[in-house]
Amino acid sequence: MPPRDPHESFDGDFEDAFEDGFDEIVTAETDRDPDLAVIEAGSRTLRTQGGPQQGDVPGRPEDPEADRALREVEAELATRWGETKLEPSVTRIAALMDVLGEPQRSYPSIHITGTNGKTSTARMVEALLGAFELRTGRYTSPHVQSITERISLDGAPISAERFIETYNDIKPYVEMVDAQQEYRLSFFEVLTGMAYAAFADAPVDVAVVEVGMGGSWDATNVIDGDVAVVTPIGLDHTDRLGETTAEIAGEKAGIIKQDATVILAQQPVDAAQVLLKKAVEVDATVAREGLEFGVVARQVAVGGQLLTLRGLGGEYDEVYLPLHGPYQAHNAAVALAAVEAFFGVGSQRPEPLDIDTVRKAFAAVSSPGRLEVVRRSPTVVLDAAHNPAGALATAEAVGEAFDFSRLIGVVGASGDKNVRGLLEAFEPIFAEVVVTQNSSHRAMDADELAAVAVEVFGEDRVQVEPRLPDALEAAITLAEEEGEFAGGGVLVTGSVITVGEARLLLGRA
Repeated sequence: MPPRDPHESFDGDFEDAFEDGFDEIVTAETDRDPDLAVIEAGSRTLRTQGGPQQGDVPGRPEDPEADRALREVEAELATRWGETKLEPSVTRIAALMDVLGEPQRSYPSIHITGTNGKTSTARMVEALLGAFELRTGRYTSPHVQSITERISLDGAPISAERFIETYNDIKPYVEMVDAQQEYRLSFFEVLTGMAYAAFADAPVDVAVVEVGMGGSWDATNVIDGDVAVVTPIGLDHTDRLGETTAEIAGEKAGIIKQDATVILAQQPVDAAQVLLKKAVEVDATVAREGLEFGVVARQVAVGGQLLTLRGLGGEYDEVYLPLHGPYQAHNAAVALAAVEAFFGVGSQRPEPLDIDTVRKAFAAVSSPGRLEVVRRSPTVVLDAAHNPAGALATAEAVGEAFDFSRLIGVVGASGDKNVRGLLEAFEPIFAEVVVTQNSSHRAMDADELAAVAVEVFGEDRVQVEPRLPDALEAAITLAEEEGEFAGGGVLVTGSVITVGEARLLLGRA
């Protein structure tokens, strides 16, 4: 392995730099949503230690006035219901769309639901559409580092200035709806309204919209997607969506609209039955992974994988995807089928999409926080797996893509997740695990998480470090015990918030 970059050192300088500014800023911002405050504080105090920010993961605005205005918007949004407090209906968002003049109906859309893989699939769909010279709008959640990531135009997050302008444009209408409803619009509902308004104002040729949770009553479901995509369904948010994959599929099937085309990733049998029944009820056309489309072949390549995909219009060979893991290959197949369906391939037009354009699009795909390498010597990988199904997919991908002789896990999870299932998925690949907690009010207490981890890993393989910077330093120290050239590594996982904070602390390698 190459010598360590001096900017990446984890000695006392790191701890001193962190202590001097990070805690002070966080304390000063305790009235803000914890999911935002600590992440952005880290951006200001530690940015000089990391590499340049990736273009699709923006930092704080450089202009002080824009930064101040964005903080004011974030503070106002933070006074609303958070994304985990729900009243299952689209009544409020529908009222907002009505007073805004139904902006979501001014462009066609591809609507994406599922349990895992939604954001990566959305990014691939966006890349394909953009390669075919369509102007895209993408709405995804949650964000890794900056709230502005959630709304993208032409493949890039909107600027802080445009985010502020969009908020101020719709604010009077939001307040009007608030006054008429039993409950105020939630944080997620306002952001959804902003996205739909920004897309109409651009204007975009097509919107790529990721569901926040479920489908039927999700705020995004005031659109009628020409193409409805369902990524793999697993058990997550069972307290809100149902305790079986069939029940969860029933909620997610709500995005399937009359005469739409439905792209189904591989599903549990009971979930597939529910989804297919809904498609029949609304006379939707269905394409199923493994039957109408799928992954024909894949092989590991430097920095990703080389794929042969079968689409609705034929085979696409020699497709390079710079993302790791079998699940990303399946996401690519789903994304390709969705874009083919949008263009009418397999129905209105018999020929496939231009292969060179498809190759170019996939080669440019990125998905921050999904098996993302952010440091070398030792290698540190970030992955936002937060449920057992996602953890199993990540564990498989790590084994395939990396040749670690000793892998240390850093896990910080949300208290409302199946943390035992998450840890059990990672147990075979982690030599040791450092449990920690992120800044979110939803974070599971580190000691509580450690108690579960001890039951899964055994006491000798578990270390507790409540503060994330301490956890990162401890994990890197453990990985380095193998020696500089031995191939030790660190995987940071368990929550999007944990990954976002770690990404800011470490920068990009």
